[in-house]
Amino acid sequence: MSDDLISVVPAGKLVYGIQLPSVALSTMVAAPWERENGAGVAELIQAAQAADRADFFYVAVCDHVAIPRPLATAMSTTWYDPISTLGFLAGQTTRTHLMTNVFVGPFRHPLQTAKAFATLDTLSGGRVILGMGTGHVEGEFDAMGIAFAERGRMLDAAVDGVKAAWRDEFTGDGDAAVGMRPRPVQRPRPPIWIGGSSRPALRRVAERGDGWIPQGTPRKKMPESIAYLRAHRDEVRPGVEPEVGVITEAMYVGDPGWEVARGTITGPPEKLAESMNEYGAMGVSHLQVRFQSRSIDELCDQIERFGAEVGPHLTR
Repeated sequence: MSDDLISVVPAGKLVYGIQLPSVALSTMVAAPWERENGAGVAELIQAAQAADRADFFYVAVCDHVAIPRPLATAMSTTWYDPISTLGFLAGQTTRTHLMTNVFVGPFRHPLQTAKAFATLDTLSGGRVILGMGTGHVEGEFDAMGIAFAERGRMLDAAVDGVKAAWRDEFTGDGDAAVGMRPRPVQRPRPPIWIGGSSRPALRRVAERGDGWIPQGTPRKKMPESIAYLRAHRDEVRPGVEPEVGVITEAMYVGDPGWEVARGTITGPPEKLAESMNEYGAMGVSHLQVRFQSRSIDELCDQIERFGAEVGPHLTR
């Protein structure tokens, strides 16, 4: 357990980011046009650069290594490697943070994770946000010979191990200590945000995380979850304020003129800002926004409209 906390979201601001297209073609996260049109590298770059221009705080990619056959129809087997992808995007963007939502900590040794993301922080000029989680596909763990039941303990060790490797050049004792460079550009280290919506995940945020990335917590459940996180925080790290995030409802800035998914928030920028500011009033500091779209061009238009017309009105 660690009592340090890294805060990168400016005080009083409600920032926003987006999970990028193309990198995961699961029916749960990809728009129909991504799957039907075979979205790939060109669309990935286009969306990332649109977000970079539109002052999005981060762009995010997710993490799966290998999908079991019974799940492949729904989940797809297309999941870009997050380290390679973000390293590539470091050279395609200039300002936006590069985030994993989320990197499965138990899949790699903590020193491998620390090395990869310290290198990415160097290549990007200090733009890394390491989002980490336990993982949830048991067959994926089985394929790699990792104990699924141990994933919570392993994630705790991963978070602590990465922090230790980033804290000092050498990790360990005496001649057994090992050194690692490059050091992260962000000092004392890049932030580590914890993904998940379960009670154990919330306790992990309170104990170890610099921030929280909920994975599907509905709006009506957010106040209860934030209260639980803060109550446990008061027991283990009183006074610290982990960044609180949320994955928003799907949105469309303006009148879509076509049938969007049920529950999508549509309308003028003022309406969307008012809705998002309700999250800010709850204590949320970063939004992961989602847009309805029928093409990469429409997605980029939504990204740019949100940044120009909604973003300036967001507060907390």
